[in-house]
Amino acid sequence: MSILSAPKNLTRNVLIGMALGVLVAAFFHYYQNSTMLFDFVEKYVFNLGGQIFKNLLMLVVVPLVFFSLVAGISSLSNMVKLGSIASKTIGLYLFTTGIAVSTALIFGWIFNLSGYEGQVESFTPAGGEASLYNTVLRIFPNNMFGAFVENNMLGIVFISILFGIALNLTDELTGGLSKAFERFNIVFLKIVLLIMSFAPVGVFCLMGSYVMAKGLNIFGDLVQYVVLLIFVLLFHLTVTYSLLLKLLANLNPLIFFRKMRNVALFAFSTSSSAATIPVTLKTVSDDLGVKKDVSSFVVPVGATINMDGTAIMQGLATMFIASTVGVDLSLVQYAQIVLLAIITSIGTAAVPSAGTVTLALILGSVGLPLDAIGLILAVDRILDMIRTAVNVCGDAAVSCIVAKSENELDEQIYNG
Repeated sequence: MSILSAPKNLTRNVLIGMALGVLVAAFFHYYQNSTMLFDFVEKYVFNLGGQIFKNLLMLVVVPLVFFSLVAGISSLSNMVKLGSIASKTIGLYLFTTGIAVSTALIFGWIFNLSGYEGQVESFTPAGGEASLYNTVLRIFPNNMFGAFVENNMLGIVFISILFGIALNLTDELTGGLSKAFERFNIVFLKIVLLIMSFAPVGVFCLMGSYVMAKGLNIFGDLVQYVVLLIFVLLFHLTVTYSLLLKLLANLNPLIFFRKMRNVALFAFSTSSSAATIPVTLKTVSDDLGVKKDVSSFVVPVGATINMDGTAIMQGLATMFIASTVGVDLSLVQYAQIVLLAIITSIGTAAVPSAGTVTLALILGSVGLPLDAIGLILAVDRILDMIRTAVNVCGDAAVSCIVAKSENELDEQIYNG
């Protein structure tokens, strides 16, 4: 086994951790919910353990993205290739997001998604701008270190690209400094593997934290919305990505999904594309055969702008809320929803439930009450976990397609 191999039986152990987390937390939720032991276990076992695991993953995101991007770009022999990779990546991400939200609206219309007849809870949208102006501005930070401190992923990607290009052009003058960045990248990949060793425990805590707070019966009157949203997410994951992999890269989708199972489990448990970047990068490079000069660009950019799962939620949630308040949306408004979902996906932070912020922008644009977002908050956490798994699989699929088009995909590794 290589020193950079994933921990043995990781998938099995993560699934066991998830199941145990649900069972233990369910016992406390239903039978010990008013005891001091419940409070202790919830705070100091599940909440603390889950937060530590997520913090450890987030700890390596920024340095790994930086060193991976710089190492990949500085090793390119042709700078024109970077422009080709970037244009294909961004174009594919926006294209799949457009397909995602359109699919959601079509299925919502086919199954006649109906609204909620109970009382609508009050809801105040979280602060933060999701406008196109602010999104573009975040790409060009005025303080290099500020971007790293604030986890401004758009800014970090831009700085890394700029640094990588400069290093590529001055590598001879710096005595092959790019090699040092490749070594740093290997070190941080090893840190990721060390953290992954604790994944079963971390997932146990994360799942337990959710069930302790909400219990198992969270769907209630929202069952039609929940079932339809899960169906569309799985449809987009299995059908859309399979077609794209087969038609655009002639790759076997079954192999892709088999090798992505660990990444999907991590994304599901953390609900954060950013926290999953280290695992996604390693899987895309080592298991799917995408060369690092492609994966180091496509994956971090995807965690920032590829939000297919979020776009699906925004489309169905808008239809659901419109039905709840008795508003019939026009074709122009449906087109507006598609366009805004594509634009706002670029500005959606790669953190849990960030899509509710941009959903507020879409609702406001079509004249729907923001208070109605409170309807879906009760079930949003578990659905956000599924959405994130879809998002990271999309990042990996686009990585494979772009790599194949640039002759940067090792098909022996992919098919192995």
